Amino acid sequence: MQTIRYELIDAAGGKVAQITFDEANSPVNTMCRQWQDDLAEVTAKVLADRANLKGIVLASAKSSFFAGADLKATMRLTPDDAPAVFAEIERMKKQFRTLETLGIPVVACLNGAALGGGWEVALVAHYRIAVNDPKIQFGLPEVTLGLMPGATGVTKMTRLLGLLGAQPYILEGKLFNPAEALELQLVHELVATPDQLLPAALARIAAHPQAMQPWDDKNYKMPGGTPANPKIAGALTVAPAMLKKTTRGRYPAPEAALAAMAEGALVDYDTALRIESRYLARLMTTPVARNMINTFFFDMNAIKSGKSRPAGAPRFKPQKVGILGAGMMGAGIAWSQASRGIATVLKDVSVDKAEAGKAYSAKLTQARVDKGRMTPDAQQALLARITPTASAADLAGCDLIIEAVFENRELKAKVTQEAEPQLAPGGFFASNTSTLPISGLATASSKPEKFIGIHFFSPVDKMKLVEIIRGKATDDETVARAFDYVQALGKVPIVVNDSRGFYTSRTFGTFVMEGAAMLGEGIPAAVIENAAMQAGLPVGPLAVLDETALTLSVHVMEQTRADYAAEGKTYTATPGELLVERMVKELNRPGRAGGGGFYDYPAGAKKHLWPELRTLFEKPDAPWSVQEIQDRLLYRQAVETARCLAEGVLTSTHDANIGSIFGIGFPAWTGGAMQFIYGMGVDNFLRRADELAARHGAGFAVDAKVREAIEKFRPVY
Repeated sequence: MQTIRYELIDAAGGKVAQITFDEANSPVNTMCRQWQDDLAEVTAKVLADRANLKGIVLASAKSSFFAGADLKATMRLTPDDAPAVFAEIERMKKQFRTLETLGIPVVACLNGAALGGGWEVALVAHYRIAVNDPKIQFGLPEVTLGLMPGATGVTKMTRLLGLLGAQPYILEGKLFNPAEALELQLVHELVATPDQLLPAALARIAAHPQAMQPWDDKNYKMPGGTPANPKIAGALTVAPAMLKKTTRGRYPAPEAALAAMAEGALVDYDTALRIESRYLARLMTTPVARNMINTFFFDMNAIKSGKSRPAGAPRFKPQKVGILGAGMMGAGIAWSQASRGIATVLKDVSVDKAEAGKAYSAKLTQARVDKGRMTPDAQQALLARITPTASAADLAGCDLIIEAVFENRELKAKVTQEAEPQLAPGGFFASNTSTLPISGLATASSKPEKFIGIHFFSPVDKMKLVEIIRGKATDDETVARAFDYVQALGKVPIVVNDSRGFYTSRTFGTFVMEGAAMLGEGIPAAVIENAAMQAGLPVGPLAVLDETALTLSVHVMEQTRADYAAEGKTYTATPGELLVERMVKELNRPGRAGGGGFYDYPAGAKKHLWPELRTLFEKPDAPWSVQEIQDRLLYRQAVETARCLAEGVLTSTHDANIGSIFGIGFPAWTGGAMQFIYGMGVDNFLRRADELAARHGAGFAVDAKVREAIEKFRPVY
C-alpha cells in the first residue's frame, strides 16, 4: 500500500491493529484514489485478523492527521461524472462502516489538524484523543469551497450535536481546536505531546474492550430531537429562508448540506449516509465548486506560500514601523500593527490628532475587553506599542514608514521628504495611496528603489487584503520585505505593477461607474442595486459610491484630467463619471459623509434611495433586464481584470482572483474575476462580452492582446 501502513501491536490478550496514514511523496494525507484503494485493502486485512484483534488505532505519520479530499481530482470533474463520484463515496463509506461496526474499539490519535475529509476519518473512531495544542484545527470547512461534508460528516455531526447544534460546523464551516472539541465531546481525551497518543490509545482499548457508535445503540436519541420535535420543526421552517437571504441562491453547498441534515435526521443511519452521498456527488461536479476550490484553496495557498514574493530575498520581520497621518486609514494600520506586536509611531500634524488616531485602537481593544476576548493587561500592552507624536524625530530607527495622508501629490511629497531621513539603515518607505501612480510619488524619494505602494483597504481592522504596488524603480528586496510585512499583520498580500489605480481601485472604478452609467440611462436605481446584490455583490454600486464619497471619485477624475493635460492629452470621462460629477457639483450630493448622495440617511432611521433620483434620471421606457444589469456589472470588472493581465499590471491569476474578491467584493461564487471567465468558458465569455460591447460601449471590448492573455493564464489541473 502506498498511502497506508498496517501493523499489529502486541497487547494484553491479543493484538491491536495500527493503521497509519502516510501518503508517499506528499506532505499531507489526502483521500486520493490510491488512498481509497488502500483503505479497501487495509479493511480487508482487519477483517482477516479480526479474531485476534482487541482494537484498532488510527494514526498519521505526517505533522497533521489528515488533510481531506484530493481537490485537484475534484477540479477535473464534470456533471457526467456524478454517478461515478457517488459510487466512490459509497465505497469509502462502506470501509468506514465496516471498521466501526466490528464490536472492538477504534481510537483515533489526532497529532495535528484534521479538516474536511480528515475530520470525517477521525469520526470513524469511537474514541478520539488529541494533542492539546490550541494551534491545531479540526472541523468541516467544505462549505467554504462550494462543497459539503459527504464522507459521513453531515450525518455524524448531526447525530453527535443535534440538528441545531451542528449547523455552525456544517453550514458555516466553523472550526475548533482540541480544547473546544473536548468541550463539545467530539474529542474524548487530551494529551500533552504526540508521544503520549499511542500509549493513551492502548490504555483506552484495554479498559474498554467493546465499542459501538452512539447511533448504533438501540437507546440512541438525537440531541435536541428530530424534525418531528415542534421546536426543531419550527427552526427548520425558517432556516431555508434565512439561508437564502445569506446566499441569495448563488451558493448551493449550504442549501444542500441543510437538506441532507434535515432529511437524514428523519431516516435510519445508513439511509442518511446515502442521502448525504447523493448531495455531495451533485455538488462536486458543479461550476461553483470548481470556482471556489480554485480560488479559496489553490489561489489562496499560492499567495500564502509566497508565489508572488520575489525569490531569494531574506525574510523581513518588522520591529518598528512609522505611520504618517492618524486619520481613518492611519489609525487602522496602527491597530493592525500593534495587535501583532509591532512598535508603532503614529505621526500627525499635532499630538491631539495623533492621540485621536490612537483612540481608535483603544476603542477596538475596549470592545474586546468588554466581551471577555482580551484582558485589561493585554489591552494596555497593545496600546503601549503605539506612540502618538507630531515630531518626525520620533520616527528615527523605523524599519518602514508608511504615509497615509490625503490623496494629494504635493502633500505626499512633503511628508515623504520630511520622514524618509529617519529610516533605519536599509529601511524602506511606502505610500498607502489608492490611485496615484507609485512611480510618480517615488520621485520625491531619495531612494526610489526603496519606495513602494502598500495599499490597505477600509476599514483596515476588518479587511484582509493588502495590495502591494511595485513602482518602476522598486527593487525585488523591497517588494519581498513589503510582502513579509503584510503577512506579519496576518493579512493577505497581492503584488501588482504600477499603473493608474493599480488593480483594485482601477477595477472597482469600472464597477461603480457602470452602475452610475445605468442610472444615467434611465434604469431605476432600486433595480440596479437589487440586481447587484442578487448577483452576489455585497452592496449595490450606488451604495458603494456613497460610502466611499462621490467627492473622492470626482477628485480622482480631476487629478486624472490634470495628469493627462500635463502629458498633452485629453481625458474623456465615462458617462458614469460625468453623472457622479453632476451629483456633486450641480446637485450638491457628496455622499454619506457629506449628508447624502444617491441615498438619504435620516437620523435614527434606515437609509433609503434619494427620491429625486426618480425624477432626475429614471425613464419609464428605458430597456433593462436583471440578467443584463448583472452581466454588465460582472463582465465589466472581468474585462478590466483581463486587461490588467495583458498590460502586466497583474502577473498571475491568483493575485487577480483573490484581489477581486477580498478587495472589491467580486462575488465569491465566481471564484474571482479571472475564474469567472474560465468558469463561464472562455468562448462563452468572449461571445457575451462582444454582445455587451456592441450595446454598451468599449468598456466591454476584448481586443486580441487581452484574448491572448486570457488564454495564456488559463489554469490547468
